[in-house]
Amino acid sequence: MTILSPDRFRTLPCPSYPEIRLALATPGMVGRLLEATRAEAVHIATEGPLGHAARHDCLKRGLPFTTSIHTRFPEYIHARWRAPVRWGYAVLRWFHRPAAAVMVSTPSFERELQEHGFINLRRWTRGVDTRLFRPRDKTWLDLPRPVSLYVGRVAVEKNVEAFLALDLPGSKVVVGDGPQLAELQRRFPSVRFAGTRHGEDLARHYAAADVFVFPSRTDTFGLVLLEALASGVPVAAYPVTGPRDVIDGAAVGCLDDDLAAAVAKALTVKPEACRAYAEGFSWDSSVRQFLRNLQPVTAPPAAH
Repeated sequence: MTILSPDRFRTLPCPSYPEIRLALATPGMVGRLLEATRAEAVHIATEGPLGHAARHDCLKRGLPFTTSIHTRFPEYIHARWRAPVRWGYAVLRWFHRPAAAVMVSTPSFERELQEHGFINLRRWTRGVDTRLFRPRDKTWLDLPRPVSLYVGRVAVEKNVEAFLALDLPGSKVVVGDGPQLAELQRRFPSVRFAGTRHGEDLARHYAAADVFVFPSRTDTFGLVLLEALASGVPVAAYPVTGPRDVIDGAAVGCLDDDLAAAVAKALTVKPEACRAYAEGFSWDSSVRQFLRNLQPVTAPPAAH
């Protein structure tokens, strides 16, 4: 497998997300790299500049390709700049329409996209590294218990403020960085902001928590939910796409429009149940599903 990622090109920082680099790639540059790989299938992971260049080259040469939708960009752009959501979905439909298959992570997100006029949708679930994310010692985190944890981008579309504004017992910890970090640090000085963490350090922070709070209403899946559950930490979230698909009906957390009530109920969940549930989400299953969705480049191109 060959990955054509932004690190192969000159890049620019994404507006308001400087840690995300946008590739300065032309269709010709990407086309030459694709030819050199002798790829048996082409998958376009995102709708960024590199994805647009790959899409253009595949259509020009009549090569079938697959795509995936991971993020509600229309809602995110609306939250940041108030652009109409319908404009964003019109652009997404245009981008993904020629794909032989469009991969999405959950049944409810698939239904939402169908309502927005998307076609050729295929399921591609997610997995979790249960060797890295596992129950560990909690005592190293010297904070009043229970510890409520959020992990992710600190940005308006993640609705982190809804978590921080809750009147909860114990302590709140935020792991992550983003454009709203400085503002929330000023407004919520009692919260422990741990910054961005990776690998073993990140896994230790997950496992040290007593409940994982997921305040986002716009995520399409929420891999952090699985990472928390694999660490033996129950989840409190809103009953929306993502949390609803991952934990609804499983006794590993609570979904409630009253997020504080969800936290209180999630704290009664046994860590062992969370870990056992997460072990059912393997990367092997995810990989097999992805490979089934791919289209060989010798197949006839999709209509567009």
